[in-house]
Order: sequence, then C-alpha cells, then structure tokens
Amino acid sequence: MPEAVSLNQRYQDQLQNKVERLRSLFAAFNKPEIEVFPSKPTQYRMRAEFRIWHNEDRCFYAMFKPGNKNEPYEVSTFPAGSPTIQTLMPQLLADINHSEALRRKLFQIEFLTSQTGESCITLIYHRQLDQQWQEEAKRLNQKLNSHIIGRARKQKLCIDTDYIEETLTVNGQHYYYQQVENSFTQPNAFICEKMLEWAQASASLCSGDLVELYCGNGNFTVALAHLFPKVLATEISKVSVKSALHNLESNQINNVVIARMSSEEFTQAMNRERAFRRLKDISLDDYNLDTIFVDPPRAGLDAETEKLVQRFKHIIYVSCNPATLQHNLTTLAQTHEIQRLALFDQFPFTDHIETGVLLTKKTG
Repeated sequence: MPEAVSLNQRYQDQLQNKVERLRSLFAAFNKPEIEVFPSKPTQYRMRAEFRIWHNEDRCFYAMFKPGNKNEPYEVSTFPAGSPTIQTLMPQLLADINHSEALRRKLFQIEFLTSQTGESCITLIYHRQLDQQWQEEAKRLNQKLNSHIIGRARKQKLCIDTDYIEETLTVNGQHYYYQQVENSFTQPNAFICEKMLEWAQASASLCSGDLVELYCGNGNFTVALAHLFPKVLATEISKVSVKSALHNLESNQINNVVIARMSSEEFTQAMNRERAFRRLKDISLDDYNLDTIFVDPPRAGLDAETEKLVQRFKHIIYVSCNPATLQHNLTTLAQTHEIQRLALFDQFPFTDHIETGVLLTKKTG
C-alpha cells in the first residue's frame, strides 16, 4: 500500500510540474485557466515497441539511454503497458527463445492492443522471412490469440489481419475504430477518450461546417461529425484514409467527405492556386466554412497553413508539442482569442505534454 501511495504522489507531482510549465510557456497570452486531464499512472499504453537484443542463443527486450545504443537495459516488466501487453510480453519472448526460426535476426517487436483485449504483434527482421517462419508464426498466432505480422526489407507477411478493432466510449456513446499496425493511433486510450470529450464540448460552441486537417484514421472525425451539418477532412496517408473510411462506415456516419491531400495542398486549393483531381467531386463553395480542427505533427502548422486557419471563425487545435503550439499561437492570437486551454497527460512520467486549444475570432 505505501508503494501505491508513493506512486500516486509522484504522479501528481510530475503532473503539477507539467501544468506549471504550460502556464509559463503561454504566460504572454490572455488565456483561461488550464483544464487538466490526468492519466492512469500505469497500464495506459496501448502501443509499445522494443528493440530485441541477442546474447548468444537468448534474446530479450531492450531499451537504451539516449545516445547510447551499445549498452542495452533488459526490460523484464513494463508497468506502463496495457494489461494485454503485460500479459503478452513474457509469453511471446519465451516462444521466440524456443524457436530459432522466430528468433534469428529478429530486430524489433511492436505491440498494438485495444481496451477490448485485441492485439497485433509485429516482428521486424534483418532477413527475409521464409516458409518455416510462417509456420512458426501461425502456431504463435493461435497460441497467443494475437494477429502476428512479420516485416523485413520490402516484405510484409500477415498471418491473418494487420489491424485491431478498438472501442472508445465518449460521453456515454461507443465509437468503433479500425487501428492498423505501423500506423499512427493515440497510444493512451483513456486519455484519448478524454480528448474526444473535450473536443466535443469545444465543437458544441462552434458553428457552420467543419474542416479537419490531418484527420488520420478519423479518430476525432468520427466523434465530432454529428455536431456539424457537413465535414470535410484531409489526410495524406493512403493507409489512414482507408481506415478512416472504414471507421465512418462502421459508425454509420454519412456527412463526412475525406480528401487525400496534405495541409499544404488543401491551402493551395482554398487559395484557388491549383486545381486538384482529388477534389473534382468536391465543391468548396458548398461548405459554410466556420470551424477548423487541426491536430498537426510535432512541427506544428507551417506559415501558409497558419494563414488558412486564421480565416475560420473557430479553431480547435490539438498539439503534441507545446513549443510549436506557442509559436503558432503567436500568429493566431493576433486574430483570435483563446477560449479554452487543456492539458492531456498522454505520457505520465515523461516530459511529453499534449495540449488542446479552442480559439474564436476577435470581433470588431
């Protein structure tokens, strides 16, 4: 019991440090009080990847100190991992160590799990995979009840499927998502649900139709679609677009159109600088473009996308990098006011901060 109290106290202390960092980072802006969404301190990661280190005829999960790839730290337990990851890790490693076909030149292992107990395990090799590997992987697939995928240079072998089905519950509503291995998904499902709840509450304060940049597999799109008459979403990855379309269909959503294009291309289309065949069946003039949702990569919004975003009355901005968010807000705050500011603790006991901001255009 004292250990649990100590862990919870340490978590609360580090979370408060993040709040203070965020408060200091955005001190120059006229902002509301930060809304804080804590994580579970353990068992929160639905995804994880480990290097595999070989020591003669035995291998083990390994991590390294930053900048030092020659001295592995053997990982025997992983409290941050989901219950499914924690169950699979020792079982999988025992099977790999008993099978030369599975172990030989194995370089990395990636886990993808769901709150409902589904899992994908990707084994990555420095060799081409043969029939013997496939036979061993099929046995492993059945024994662990997990989708096994093998990857090597220019090679990908799926024993059955390469995805899981996740269920996220948001304000009492269940949403269903296909999540494909080796594609981006939110790693902390508990916090993802909180982010979706916050996004829904923010969207309820907005108007018009919704444009969403960087929609990925439709994580936010699915949960926000019912709050707008029409949604136009963009995403550059073919795999993510395919999953997003699947997820829209699974959730019986029919007011969303997805254009496979980058934010830069969409900006060019909005500026009428270029005509895109991918927009040939989409008329931008048919949309009442009041609200935009952005969840960009760590680099944040480029200068041209900043200008595009400033045209909208409402901006919902989810950021995985508060430094680039601060940089973008320096521009966006010239035309918009910050209505809500949230901290989502996606990765406890790390320096990582996930942030949400709702901005509304200044009047006058």
